[in-house]
Amino acid sequence: MTVTTDNEHGVAETQARQKRIGRAASVRFARLTRVVQSRLSSSLTRRIVVLNLGGLVALLGGFLYLNQFREGLIDARVQSLQTQGEIIAAAIAASATVDTDAITIDPEKLLRLAPGESYSLAEGSQPSMEFSLNPERIGPLLRRLVSPTRTRARIYDRDGYLLLDSRSVTGRSNILRFELGPAGGAESSSYLEQAINALRRWTRRPELPLYEDIGAGNGKAYPEVAAALTGGALSVVRANAKGETIISVAVPVQRFRSVRGALLLSTLGGDIDAILAQERWGIIRIFLVSAGVMLLLSLFFAGTIAEPMRRLAEAAERVRRGVKSRQEIPDFSQRQDEIGHLSGALRDMTRALYNRIEAIEHFAADVAHELKNPLTSLRSAVETLPIVKDENARSRLLTIIKHDVGRLDRLISDISDASRLDAELARADMDIVDVAGVLKTVVGMAQDVDRGDGVTITLDIQPADPRRRWRILGHDSRLAQVFDNLIANARSFSAEGGDVRVLLRPEQALGPGEQPIDGYEIIVDDDGPGIPAHAFERIFERFYTDRPEQGFGQNSGLGLSISRQIVEAHNGRIRAMNRTRAEPEGTDEIEPDDVVLGARFVLWLPAAR
Repeated sequence: MTVTTDNEHGVAETQARQKRIGRAASVRFARLTRVVQSRLSSSLTRRIVVLNLGGLVALLGGFLYLNQFREGLIDARVQSLQTQGEIIAAAIAASATVDTDAITIDPEKLLRLAPGESYSLAEGSQPSMEFSLNPERIGPLLRRLVSPTRTRARIYDRDGYLLLDSRSVTGRSNILRFELGPAGGAESSSYLEQAINALRRWTRRPELPLYEDIGAGNGKAYPEVAAALTGGALSVVRANAKGETIISVAVPVQRFRSVRGALLLSTLGGDIDAILAQERWGIIRIFLVSAGVMLLLSLFFAGTIAEPMRRLAEAAERVRRGVKSRQEIPDFSQRQDEIGHLSGALRDMTRALYNRIEAIEHFAADVAHELKNPLTSLRSAVETLPIVKDENARSRLLTIIKHDVGRLDRLISDISDASRLDAELARADMDIVDVAGVLKTVVGMAQDVDRGDGVTITLDIQPADPRRRWRILGHDSRLAQVFDNLIANARSFSAEGGDVRVLLRPEQALGPGEQPIDGYEIIVDDDGPGIPAHAFERIFERFYTDRPEQGFGQNSGLGLSISRQIVEAHNGRIRAMNRTRAEPEGTDEIEPDDVVLGARFVLWLPAAR
């Protein structure tokens, strides 16, 4: 017997919940992936993305390059100043002491120093030995070492007082000026330089401290000098009042681990900024190149998208305003993108619109012509009836009036049906229709109607693929109207006691690109006189009728025209032919010595997928 604890139930529920969450996340990710793929599958979308991001990527790369260069330049300059300071400090310590070390160094104190610790003179040292560095000996050495490097060097004693400034060293003699003005000279009065300085101050990085020149003041006000007097080395990056970057490095001047002073090396104002200005100018050049590229890409964009769209819009506006002549839509169908598809769709729409307008005009003209004939006959009969005294003549006139009124009624009904057909087919949604079931219903109703002609109507349905089951996409009522028209037309041309045969079978037809399309074929055969050789297409025209044996005005001539209109709305095809002794399967070319066995109407409809 297996016992399941509550803990095991909880673990199982947790695992099931995690699986559900994982499946939901997978479904959402797959859905997002499909959306992204569907968006990027458009060539126009990819083109827009590339064109808009190209220039921005170039600018981003330039700015990243500038920031990296600035940081790298400052780091390299700091290392260079530190190395230069160590070399100068060593040279000064070796040559610029006043006396021997034995006078100022306590050996016992020196031995007690820990590794890395520096030795400074005690406060009780002899006043004559306070200055351990000789400025007169340091001056020429400092000038030779510092002048080629475009840096400023200041030497402080161990109490932080300024001994020597490289800006005060002349070429022929060593003149010391302790009260020195700030670096950079007097304030410029040029508006351009003031604007440049203001721009520098505005663009200065906020994390950089402000540099102030203390002149002959105590050097311990600089953190790097204070650190150097304790035996360490420190570098600080600052910005002066003009916004220029200044790098300062202080190293101790020591001999035998005894700190004698501090050497402060700093860059001149504007040196780092001059290099950065060159790089900024390089970025500006990159920007100008990027702007040029963006301009060219934008022009290309306008030429490939905006200009065709403008031309299409203008052509559509001309179509809206034009009433006398056909307006042509620009053809961009050779383009394999949305513009090409839009151009083709607009051209097809315009062509269909013009065809529809022409069809309406012709239909209106045909309706006026067909209505005029019975109205003229009716008017003549009505005007003649009051003046006719003979009863037989009056009876014939009344018969004519009755016939014309019936003809008008049929014409108006058929015209109304034809005029509603387009709108109904466009508005109504197509559903799956069982074409075999519709045919059975129509044939069954035709068999039940006894017209006294003895015509027999039979239906033959051949086996088809059971997976499709005679399914098509369409309107069942309109398809039933087509089948009823074809059967009624065949019945009207059949002799008394004749046969009308209806066949339904699966059949493939060639579609666009010569691709086979599955569908169904409905064939209606009769044993009548057949169709005249010149009328295989004319019988589908509106108001065309050729029934000399039935008398004039018995049919409106709209049945087959409406049938073709419905079939084409279902993406199908209909054609007429004759069955002959030489061609029992039907042909539209009749040899002079051949015998016509009857008419055949072939209707093909595509199968539902």
